[in-house]
Amino acid sequence: MDWEDILRKSGYVPIRRLGTVYLAYDLQEKFVAVKIFQKDKYDPGEINAGIELWKKRKDIIFVLRYIKFDEESIYPMLQMEYANMMTLDIIAKQPQIALPKYALRALMKQILEGIRSFHAAGLIHRDIKCSNILLHSPPGSGRVHAKISDFGFAKKEDQINEKSDSNAGTLLYMSPEQFLQNTIITQKVDIYAVGITFYHIITHKYPVNEINFDEQKKKMNQLKSIERPSEITGDSLWDLLSQLLEFDPDKRITADQAIIHPFFTADEAYDEFSLEQIELAALCDFPEFDKEQYFTKFDKDPSFIVSES
Repeated sequence: MDWEDILRKSGYVPIRRLGTVYLAYDLQEKFVAVKIFQKDKYDPGEINAGIELWKKRKDIIFVLRYIKFDEESIYPMLQMEYANMMTLDIIAKQPQIALPKYALRALMKQILEGIRSFHAAGLIHRDIKCSNILLHSPPGSGRVHAKISDFGFAKKEDQINEKSDSNAGTLLYMSPEQFLQNTIITQKVDIYAVGITFYHIITHKYPVNEINFDEQKKKMNQLKSIERPSEITGDSLWDLLSQLLEFDPDKRITADQAIIHPFFTADEAYDEFSLEQIELAALCDFPEFDKEQYFTKFDKDPSFIVSES
């Protein structure tokens, strides 16, 4: 099947393949990512979830934007925002990359803000992991945005089936309750997965890393909590992670609670802003910049700024 020819017939100029999607040029949106589906081999509810999220919240920059979905053609196509950098795996899989604390804090805050927006729309992502968080630097902005992507498992929280949906996701990011029978899946599975994501980019390893589902389940059922690793020396950071990784979902912190944790709000967090964060935030006040194109309320807040350099 010549997918590039199909893209051309649909009005796109294909540039190159990016895994399961194509980078293409669209006259209205310029560079976009396009995913092509086989007819009747996709869940329109999951596609619509991403589109509805953006209809409700125009100010979200930490969730990948679903622009439009054409389901009328022979091969349905999903047009998405193009993220021009790599994924969080670039950090997680390279121990030699140690993020400065101020950059780590801002990156974590971006991801939590994305999750908070997702959950506020009544959605569960169900596959949060490093490879599903893309990195994007708006041209000319000098900053990097984390973007939650891949809504393949996403559903409305009230549409989850406890029997068929509990094991959705990626094994090493699955929460303790997902290994239990007849469990009720809630947005708290995303919170646990966010905790694993943060753990992974900090330590470059997983707290529990077994070879298959049965072994992972056995190990998780033996534990009551995640042990603090030697790589995490800050008490405030570990307190946040331990609440994200709480085994009891009823006691596990929410995204709303996490983003106002002292790790983000204590005086220390503000004292540790870098000069670059402060300068990039200050750029928003210069009239010569196109604020509609470049800047959001998050770009004006140093606590959310990750510098491109």
